[in-house]
Amino acid sequence: MLYTQLGRSGLSVSTLCLGTMNFGPHTDEAVAFKIMDKAHEAGLNFFDTANGYGGNDRRGWTEEIIGRWIAQGGGRRERTVLATKVYANMTEWPNDSKLSALNIRRSLDASLKRLQTDYIDLYQFHHVDRNTPWDEIWQAIDVAVQQGKILYAGSSNFAGWHIAAAQEAAARRPVTGLVSEQSIYSLLERSVEREVIPAAEHYGLGLLPWSPLHGGLLGGVLQKQNDGVRRLEGRAAEALATHHDAIAAFESFAADLGHAPGDVALAWLMHQPAVTAPIIGPRTAAQLEAGLRAVNLSLDADALATLDKIFPGPKTAPEDYAW
Repeated sequence: MLYTQLGRSGLSVSTLCLGTMNFGPHTDEAVAFKIMDKAHEAGLNFFDTANGYGGNDRRGWTEEIIGRWIAQGGGRRERTVLATKVYANMTEWPNDSKLSALNIRRSLDASLKRLQTDYIDLYQFHHVDRNTPWDEIWQAIDVAVQQGKILYAGSSNFAGWHIAAAQEAAARRPVTGLVSEQSIYSLLERSVEREVIPAAEHYGLGLLPWSPLHGGLLGGVLQKQNDGVRRLEGRAAEALATHHDAIAAFESFAADLGHAPGDVALAWLMHQPAVTAPIIGPRTAAQLEAGLRAVNLSLDADALATLDKIFPGPKTAPEDYAW
């Protein structure tokens, strides 16, 4: 396993992050335990979850599973950089969602209880809250840091200007501010290259790409369909139809390189500016092992240029649209 710093922080994390959104709704507890243990065996120390994971009828379920895994001891908590998130509607009552100081306090305490730990390494704002001023948010985070309940703060699904607003407000206090941003990012979805990545680079945030295989479309979907392994429906089928030629060219290029398409897609992300660790969300131990292969896959300049031709990305703003 390779390790790097999370943004400008001194925190060392693996260059792959274990996403746990499937734990509970799609992956039962026993398999989830096996996946987390295998992640540690491989040296993967960075786990990501959220208070809302578990499904609409059982929010918090995923954190509970991780908490029971941690409670087994054996150094599980000590060896894990644990990240969770706040924002989700946990109940239908007012103040049980978003980023008010009240909800941050209540949600953090609830996550700590479910996770069976006394601190969170990385506490992330799952979405931007346009109704809560940053001074209030940072005051709540200041208190949590002083209480020893969290160490670092991060964002998720923020625009570039949201990152700027958060960091400028933090600088006025002054506090550390955000150390990471979690965004959708893959060869098929490169919108963050316009403003989010430049903002992350400017303010020293580590980028944590989610959906790095774009819902499986970059994981060899055409070959799997030809083999009768997978059949897409609904939006996934529509997306495949839209990008069929590019995906076919990508799978052919991956075969020429001698690697699985998913490995190449993950490795490409690891070569991009500001990226700290793509988030993989395995449902099975076998899927985890497949994701781990990408850690040591190096792509040369010619390979990166070919991938840019297959999946061209935008320029940074304002060049992308102004000239």
